[in-house]
Amino acid sequence: MDAEEAARAHTKAVAYLPAGFMLDGATYERGGELGFEGIDFYMVGRGGALGDVDGLVVAAAFVFFNPEAVVGAWERTRPLMARHDATEAFAGCLDAWARTHLPDDVDYGRLAELLGRVNDHASVSAAPLFAAWKAVPEPEDRKALALQRLNVLRELRNALHGAAVLAAGLEPLEALLIKTPFMAGAFGWEEPFPEVASRRPRWEEAEAATNRMVARAYSVLDAGELSELVDLTTTAQKAAT
Repeated sequence: MDAEEAARAHTKAVAYLPAGFMLDGATYERGGELGFEGIDFYMVGRGGALGDVDGLVVAAAFVFFNPEAVVGAWERTRPLMARHDATEAFAGCLDAWARTHLPDDVDYGRLAELLGRVNDHASVSAAPLFAAWKAVPEPEDRKALALQRLNVLRELRNALHGAAVLAAGLEPLEALLIKTPFMAGAFGWEEPFPEVASRRPRWEEAEAATNRMVARAYSVLDAGELSELVDLTTTAQKAAT
């Protein structure tokens, strides 16, 4: 397995395993305890790693969300808590979810080690949330450490995919409607939506470009390590509850 093959094979686990804690009811419950409503805890918890910036900066980093929705959530939650404190609370939900929902029969120490090497080898260029989340304090629990490092890698892929989508001549909403149309509302977009069926070839071009760009980070591992990384992550993702 080479680096680009690994990036492609790793895509699903990178996208969906960290999403487990983001979509979990306990995460929303914790957000409610802190005074957040709806998706606001996600917006501020994820974006808060950037610090106390203008809402448009967060919207720029989120890429695929309706900027108005991001700015609205960012500004109306300012009185609740400092931005970095919200990220700390959000990361705490990641930690709790990992301990509870990840299967036990995975070598999380090894997975965290491999993910750490990939993240350390990656460039932060055009990936502000990747850089910001790399600076978030890491948990001691091995399951949580592996998941947080996977979430950091997710931010890298998301940023590079955004760049690839724009380079392919697509609007972020078009890419979202092609890949995950059921998420458009959650991302703050409202109907009527544009027709996107004819735009799929451009999205496939962007997806291939994303894998090529992300592969630069994976290239720090040899063929055996790449296969091990993909296998460990995929096993954890498939068995997560």
